[in-house]
Amino acid sequence: MEYKLPLTSRRADVVLAGVHPRTGEDSYVVVELKQWSRAEPSESGEHLVIVDGMPGGEMLHPAEQVRRYCEYMCDFLGVLSGKPNAVYGAAYLHNAMDLDIDGLSELVRDERSRLFTKQRRGEFLRYLSERLSDKPGADAADRLLSSPVAPSKQLMAYASKEIREREQFTLLDEQQVAYELVMGAVDRARRADFKQVVVVTGGPGSGKSVIALSLLGELYRQGRSALHATGSQSFTQTMRRYPGRGSTRIKNLFKYFNSFTDAEQNGMDVLICDEAHRIRETSTNRFTPAAKRTGRSQLDELLSTARVPVFLLDQHQVVRPGELGTVAGIEDYARTKGYDVRFVSLDEQFRCGGSRKYEQWVLRLLGLADGGPMEWDGDDAFEVQLADSPQELEAFLSAKPGTARMTAGYCWPWSEPRSDDTLVDDVVIGDWARPWNVKKDRAVGDYPPSMLWASEPNGFGQVGCVYTAQGFEYDWNGVILGPDLTVQDGQLVTVRSENKDPAFKSRKSVSDSDFDQLVRNVYKVLLTRGMRGTVIYAVNPALREYLANLMRVPRVQRD
Repeated sequence: MEYKLPLTSRRADVVLAGVHPRTGEDSYVVVELKQWSRAEPSESGEHLVIVDGMPGGEMLHPAEQVRRYCEYMCDFLGVLSGKPNAVYGAAYLHNAMDLDIDGLSELVRDERSRLFTKQRRGEFLRYLSERLSDKPGADAADRLLSSPVAPSKQLMAYASKEIREREQFTLLDEQQVAYELVMGAVDRARRADFKQVVVVTGGPGSGKSVIALSLLGELYRQGRSALHATGSQSFTQTMRRYPGRGSTRIKNLFKYFNSFTDAEQNGMDVLICDEAHRIRETSTNRFTPAAKRTGRSQLDELLSTARVPVFLLDQHQVVRPGELGTVAGIEDYARTKGYDVRFVSLDEQFRCGGSRKYEQWVLRLLGLADGGPMEWDGDDAFEVQLADSPQELEAFLSAKPGTARMTAGYCWPWSEPRSDDTLVDDVVIGDWARPWNVKKDRAVGDYPPSMLWASEPNGFGQVGCVYTAQGFEYDWNGVILGPDLTVQDGQLVTVRSENKDPAFKSRKSVSDSDFDQLVRNVYKVLLTRGMRGTVIYAVNPALREYLANLMRVPRVQRD
């Protein structure tokens, strides 16, 4: 009952385990139970249904739901590898008659997506008896529950074709070094039965995620088992949407850092931890049942899962209390476990059209690099402008070709959307006002959900925060430096009282010095999202003047 699918929070209602009456092999039937009394197909999508009395619009057809559960189990459970006929699936609508769900049975595809009503209880029992004999099923159940968890060879072959053919990448310089270092480590780890940790560091746009996807595709082509994981919902959902577009199976290769609490030791060849600066102290939270709080650190879980754990990170992007993903932290812990650690720096390899010079200017401006603030005297490959108002900033972005987004420090309240599916204009500066991006993972009217704000065209016009911008890039970047950043005695300082981020509210959990460091990291992230250029507006007049004295380029031109 309530069988938890591996490496996910999803649960199947019932899995019946037994012996197949014809083959004598282990046989499993996944059953999705529905209390629905009435349902009908929806015109909104092939696998969607409308359920009587259920709020929230369309739902997934229960037969399609259970079919996907079966497919997922075959893709990730070693005990089912090479046994495609060991798993069956059925949806049982035990409160509905046939006429109550007229049209739903037409969507049944195969033996993993059967559909039965209470009117067809006899058929359901025959379906079960044809797949489960009267012999005890305890051994089959034990084999399922203790099965190693890793992508199957069939899934790896499929993923290799999908990722390698859809996403064509050319790795340059240190990117190729990192790629070959990981592939070599995989070969050595398997031959010598040892673990090697690879840490890849690089600033925004240095190609960390390109390396991750290239590795994923090549590893699958070679028949190696691997998964991709991050600690960011926005980033993971975008990876599922684009590299995984059109394929649920590819989407399932992109996990979260907290998916590996009970993963098998060295159960995979490679675990690619992208955005590893988002690693937290523990995978549990206040909602985790006491019985499941193991006390293990999240870093220990990630290091244990694969023979070659790969960490890709920019440690200047630690922006939340409790995030521990630093090079020193990963290295120190790995060495205490006796693991070999290798490093690759991508600091000299930046995105096409990006600017190493600009990133260094940002780091020194924010006190994240030695040497103090430096003048900006321009870069032919990257445009930087100062705006005198948020109106100028927005107009500058609107006039540019390509993708553009506005972001700001978390210095304004963030309201829930109105009942009419409109957003509240929370970010108010003088007579200019715009809403934050959508808070949650569902679209509001024409506004995209939070994790797609950076990639969907309708994201322009809302102001993004660090939690939705981190991990993404767009052509043109507009940044509002909020009133939590100002200048005193010629030095850039942070102002805690002006910050509205709930994560920073408690001085007990976030000291003033930690707040100062985190806010500087936040602005470093926001200021380095642009691929072709950045326009900056500072709310604080003293900071505007300070920046003007550092900039030896023309201001944004007024109409």
